[in-house]
Amino acid sequence: MNAVELAGIKIDNVTLGEAAAQVEKFIESNHPHLIVTPNPEMIVACQHDRELKEIINKAALRVPDGVSLVVVSRLLGTPLKERVSGIDLLLRLAAVGAGLGWKIFLLGGAPGVAAEAGRNLQAQFPGLKVVGAEDGYQRDDSVVIKKILHAEPDILFCGLGAGKQERWLNHHLAELKVVGMGVGGSFDVISGRKKRAPTWTQALYIEWLYRLVTEPQRWQRQLALPKFLWLTLVRKP
Repeated sequence: MNAVELAGIKIDNVTLGEAAAQVEKFIESNHPHLIVTPNPEMIVACQHDRELKEIINKAALRVPDGVSLVVVSRLLGTPLKERVSGIDLLLRLAAVGAGLGWKIFLLGGAPGVAAEAGRNLQAQFPGLKVVGAEDGYQRDDSVVIKKILHAEPDILFCGLGAGKQERWLNHHLAELKVVGMGVGGSFDVISGRKKRAPTWTQALYIEWLYRLVTEPQRWQRQLALPKFLWLTLVRKP
């Protein structure tokens, strides 16, 4: 796969369909693979977090989760094909997995959120097998690992938050022998606990504003966007 580099972070230049097809190959291979979803916040964090930068750059698949990545890539003359958000890829994989009989495990979120998201996924995609769900507040990794190994999923969706989920997956995937994907707060949306930003906000490039208005406590996180623009469009390498 061709990759576009933004502020030192490699982004695979794939469409949603191409990304899903690649994950299908990962699962067919029966080998562990890490899927990450770099967005402006993660790219900014990587500037002072060498470990996270290395994890993302060596991941098997790195999809562009953010329309700003697409816009900046076009301005730099190395255009990404389209935005591939983590939740969109999760849902596409659930649809594919329903037809192929995949087993999935959901890890992360507040107590009850992953289980609720799993029930909604099974209702939306009959044939999909949700073989386990565990919240992100279990402090004993050995307990979680034992449950995942017993469930034998084809893919593990991990929503522990950006940075933490990538580290956790990178550390445990070889032992779990599973395809793992960081999905951030996707379980909150799929469970119905939170609403997703309307598509028109994405079309107008103001999804960040919608999130700021609906979740004002996120204001510090939103500062990542101007930092990302500075890193990619202003700062000299």
